[in-house]
Amino acid sequence: MSEQKEQHEQVIETKEEVQEEALEISRSEERPEEVHTEVTKEEENPESEALTEISDEEHQDIDAQIANLAKQDAAVLLIKKAKHIVHDTETQMEACKLLLTDDLKEFDAAKVSLKEGGLDGCEAMLDRLGYQGTEEGESPEEEMVVFEAKEEVPPVYIGNVSSGKFTGFLLALVFGAVTLAGLVYLATQKLGIAVDIHKVPAMETCKPVLTWFGSLVSMPKPEVGGALLGVAVLLVMWIVYTIRVSIKAGSNLQFAKAELEKAEEYATLKGSCKDEMDSVDAHIKESVETLKTYAVLLHEQEAKLKRIDYLENREEGEVNYHDRSRKEMEETHDLIKTVQAFLNTPMSEEGKLSGKSTLFLYRAKNRLEKMIERLY
Repeated sequence: MSEQKEQHEQVIETKEEVQEEALEISRSEERPEEVHTEVTKEEENPESEALTEISDEEHQDIDAQIANLAKQDAAVLLIKKAKHIVHDTETQMEACKLLLTDDLKEFDAAKVSLKEGGLDGCEAMLDRLGYQGTEEGESPEEEMVVFEAKEEVPPVYIGNVSSGKFTGFLLALVFGAVTLAGLVYLATQKLGIAVDIHKVPAMETCKPVLTWFGSLVSMPKPEVGGALLGVAVLLVMWIVYTIRVSIKAGSNLQFAKAELEKAEEYATLKGSCKDEMDSVDAHIKESVETLKTYAVLLHEQEAKLKRIDYLENREEGEVNYHDRSRKEMEETHDLIKTVQAFLNTPMSEEGKLSGKSTLFLYRAKNRLEKMIERLY
């Protein structure tokens, strides 16, 4: 009666486990991101809010500085900020990639330790004991990439701004020369003097032209006319130069604002990638601890199976194992099946943490907890 009662309780317990797993799978299919969201919330960095506040304060400080600066200086300042944002973002991403690489190495080491420490031995012992469940419903182990990040955000290049002084100087020279030629031509037309443009005009030709310019201010002297002509040319050159630099400064400011917006958008996109990698980092660390626990339990189960083999599997043909021995075989098989289901599931799905891998990790941990509860 006691054996029947124990078998009846075992059947009920097995049904409850199956129902729980089926319920978890259905929930994960309806809300595949729910488990991932819970993990992310647990692993959130409390410094993220502080970083956001600092960023807002810096943004306000930049706006305050821009209000008191010339357009060109403001553009240079915004470009420097944009480059700083991009550099910091890429530095953080590289640090995350290095951390993720170390995590994957630790995961591979834990996987090898699991296989050599008890998994392979338990499978071999179950085969030796003739346990049929080892060949049913298990997928063969395949070589696969555990996690592969997908680079969705192309790199950003922040351009520089030029002051426009060089081009303004060239334009000023051109307009100054045109102005000088135009004024000289006007004077020669008024005086009726024919000037050969292929030759440098003689001093006798220049004096009446300069004197005419002086007469415009009631001072008909060559020196006054020359000074007046020079001032007019320099004034035109200064106006052209100022307009060119001012227009360039305005366009530079608009360009710098666009570059800063591009850098902030890049930082936001890369920030979401960093958050994803942080969740993967937490997932892998949790996976490593789970595999280590499985290695310990399977090592113990392997010893139990060896004891069963030594004491009960001495006769040839079909062996009638003790009920407790069958219970140990079943639990060992269940542990192997659960951990292999997790190991055979890639952690990445389109460059992101797979919800299926998260679910299988949850099932593996749940199976461990139940096993440990029975032991203690």
